[in-house]
Amino acid sequence: MRDLPLKKAKAPSNTCSTLRLELRISPRALTMFLLKAWRQTAFGTYGYLNFTKSGFIEHSKNFKSEDMEIRGDGKNCIVTGANSGLGFATAEGLASRGATVYMVCRNKERGEAAQSKIQSKTGNQNVHLEVCDLSSVSDVKSFASTFSLKNVPVHVLVNNAGMLEHDRVTTSEGLELNFATNVLGTYAMTELMLPLLEKAAPDARVITVSSGGMYTVPLTKDLQFTDGNFNGVEQYARNKRVQVALTEKWAEINKNKGIGFYSMHPGWAETPGVAKSLPSFSEALSGKLRTNDEGADTIIWLALQPKEKLVSGAFYFDRAEAPKHLMFAATSGSHGVIDSVIDSLRRLSGISAQD
Repeated sequence: MRDLPLKKAKAPSNTCSTLRLELRISPRALTMFLLKAWRQTAFGTYGYLNFTKSGFIEHSKNFKSEDMEIRGDGKNCIVTGANSGLGFATAEGLASRGATVYMVCRNKERGEAAQSKIQSKTGNQNVHLEVCDLSSVSDVKSFASTFSLKNVPVHVLVNNAGMLEHDRVTTSEGLELNFATNVLGTYAMTELMLPLLEKAAPDARVITVSSGGMYTVPLTKDLQFTDGNFNGVEQYARNKRVQVALTEKWAEINKNKGIGFYSMHPGWAETPGVAKSLPSFSEALSGKLRTNDEGADTIIWLALQPKEKLVSGAFYFDRAEAPKHLMFAATSGSHGVIDSVIDSLRRLSGISAQD
């Protein structure tokens, strides 16, 4: 039996052709990619020119020294995250001007050390420590309940406590840690302090320390970053965008209560938090970052100025009202979802709207 001839495989019509990879990107995905790239580029350029120490020095040429000579005697001020960095500088600055300061700190030992240092440096013994973990809603509620028994008017609430955790970490209450601390803790603290803030009306104010990082993202309803791969830096920026939008909404809701609401950017300061969370950034800008006192300057300025000089709901940077959105960044329209965001915050915190 003869062997059957082998059939030759039919050669492709173009034997020299090479494989082609077709990359198909939807117009929406491409637009989002380009927008994100633009936001990062614009933010980096704008930030380097304005947020560094040189920016502070340049902007300070327009500062009025008399603005910081205003005394705080008779005023009760709450500062969260007050044991180090901007919070410590803020607490010290207010105490040095005669205010009664309540330092809200997570760690009792570090808080006591900071309290003692401020009392010693300022000679003001009306500096008190309150221990509370802002990442825990139950802890914030417990603090608010106990503090309310003092029945003292709160003239200034500084929402400074914050953190940047790169990995997804879940709190004991089942919440993403960055969100729990930066957003839900800030929301709960502010809402629960409103009755005491009203007691200080019409001179009461809430100052929320945001960040320039918020320029890089729009407001989103995905508060705990459940969509896509978790990115701690982006989540922090999202949190800071929420704070700015919340401040707008608080100003609108409480416009007849004699309480002013302000968010602000301290600039790029050399704080312990930055050194720990963004070591590469800190090293790259070594010598160019602001001091804690320079970063806290506008916080203290906002706490001291007559409210007639300020715009409730506004975002401040270096003692002046600043834009909340970068040009062509397409983030301004996103604030339209704030009502949905607040609904989520009410549900997660179990705190209903104040009447």
